[in-house]
Amino acid sequence: MSRAVEESASAAVAEVGAAAGREHGLPTSLVEGYLTTLVEVAVHGRRLTDDEVAHCRHLGAEAAQQGVALPALVDLYMSASRRLWPRLPGLVAQARGRPVGSAALVAVGEAVWQGADTALAALAAGHEEAQREVVRREEAFRREFVDDLLTGRSEVGSLVERAERLGMALAGSHTVTVAATDRPADSGMHLTRWLEDAARARFGDRDLLVEARDGRLVSVLSGGPAQPGREGDGQALAEAAGPAVARLTRRPDWRVGVGRTHAGPRGVLRSYREAVDALEVAERLGLPDRVVHARDMLVYRVLLRDEAAISDLVGTVLGPLTGARGGAEPLVATVEAYFADGRNAASAGRRLHLSVRAVTYRLQRVRELTGYDPADPADQLALMVAVTGARLLDWPATPLVSE
Repeated sequence: MSRAVEESASAAVAEVGAAAGREHGLPTSLVEGYLTTLVEVAVHGRRLTDDEVAHCRHLGAEAAQQGVALPALVDLYMSASRRLWPRLPGLVAQARGRPVGSAALVAVGEAVWQGADTALAALAAGHEEAQREVVRREEAFRREFVDDLLTGRSEVGSLVERAERLGMALAGSHTVTVAATDRPADSGMHLTRWLEDAARARFGDRDLLVEARDGRLVSVLSGGPAQPGREGDGQALAEAAGPAVARLTRRPDWRVGVGRTHAGPRGVLRSYREAVDALEVAERLGLPDRVVHARDMLVYRVLLRDEAAISDLVGTVLGPLTGARGGAEPLVATVEAYFADGRNAASAGRRLHLSVRAVTYRLQRVRELTGYDPADPADQLALMVAVTGARLLDWPATPLVSE
């Protein structure tokens, strides 16, 4: 194009771009180069070059990084194209040095709208690619933050600063739940957002963080700066997290460990560890409860704190049962059911699908082999602790430390 035509095209492009930007409240830099390309396409009747397509992809990515939604960006481009169209016949005529006839105008229109279509496709591709990259970065940031928060590896100041970026205040008290099924929960599963929305509907605007970690679904709920000890919150959050992890993993059976409420970033770590311990102890014991609270698992944590001592107790009290016909497991299970049902042989029989006579016989064999009588109050504490220890240590399937 001649210098005069270039100046006319530049003036038209600048005016149209500014008008479209004002109409949509967006910077004209987002259409920079696009309108000039349309003029070139109209004058020469050509397609967009690879460089022009790449430039449109770049503009789409730039818009995404500025937080401009794709529909708003498309509206901007369509508005700019609409405003430029009435000026194109004059610019084409000036460039070609002759009027544009009806047939030539149709050809110009086809070239322009084909070019606009190509440009918009590239624009959308660049925008989508940039959006995915933003999401990837945010997910990576979130995972790193959660990992540092729940391992205690990072300094408190750094944790507090990064938490603010996620809209979470760590200064108050927090309760952590850990939900699991027999299938690992994947961080790529997207129902974590569903749980956040469901929990916020129940807890209002209190801070909530949900993330998959180590195959489990971890939820951190803020109790506010002066609200420690809100045990009902942990129960309510667990009842929401359980079905959520079941949906995540497509498994019907779930269990949730609930940590106690503690203050500050290190309080989150402490509550998390308690929730994990509660979950793991419940699994070892085969407890029927779907929601297990750390406060109810304290006695078992005490037992596990000295594994050598509990192994010694199990071996001393229950070790002789290994010599029974059929092994120790049926007799241990009978004592466990007997105590669980309030020392009622009939109820224990129903639990074990045995007759009362069979239960009574097994309890008698326990007394004969161990010297401890399940019906004698003096022997019951030792037997109860030994049976609990056996379940915690997975005995008799797993050899004891002292063996």
